[in-house]
Amino acid sequence: MSHIKKESHRSGRIGWLRAVVLGANDGTISVASLVVGVAVSGVPQSSVLLTGVAGLVAGAMSMAAGEYVSVQSQADTEGADIERERIELGTQPERELSELTSIYVSRGLDQPLARLVAEKLMSGDALGTHAREELGITEALRARPVQAAFASAISFAVGAIVPIAAVLVAPSAWVTEASSATALVTLVILGGTAAYAGGASIVRGAVRVSFWGALAMGITAGVGKLFGTAV
Repeated sequence: MSHIKKESHRSGRIGWLRAVVLGANDGTISVASLVVGVAVSGVPQSSVLLTGVAGLVAGAMSMAAGEYVSVQSQADTEGADIERERIELGTQPERELSELTSIYVSRGLDQPLARLVAEKLMSGDALGTHAREELGITEALRARPVQAAFASAISFAVGAIVPIAAVLVAPSAWVTEASSATALVTLVILGGTAAYAGGASIVRGAVRVSFWGALAMGITAGVGKLFGTAV
């Protein structure tokens, strides 16, 4: 008896991949921009390092809080919709059966077959079937606020470590150049990796992320040079 190999799809990665990539990119870009902006203003290397560490801590907490609130709002909406479906299945089962039947008819099944499929699925997991078919909510794509918050905070910190490490090891006269170069290399790797994981163009993903990172660092450096103070 032959075994059918289960297909692997990338859609299940969307939730955590989005949070991780966003967090790492933001960590690298934000802290590198802070470090570069402060460094070009002429302050001591210790002040540049302090700015980077403060940016890491504040940014990680901000990312976690923002991601949690955002994803929790989505989860609340999903929960309310599912609860409404639960009530309607208990009070108006025939109407819900008709709705599911009409969905399958719209997808190409004839009326008798659509009705048969709807009855069969509802006899097993009526709520799960309606959540999936009527609301578009699946287990793989459901909002997970705590997971998203932790992923964002940790990935931000990981991304932010790169420019901070550059400040630690680089000679004081080369802090700006070292931070910028390491940040850009990191962004190229992050952009390419994210694109690969999502099945998109690696080159396009790498260029897109590094371009915006270079732009952010360039603008911040210009502000720091112009005003001669930490930004």
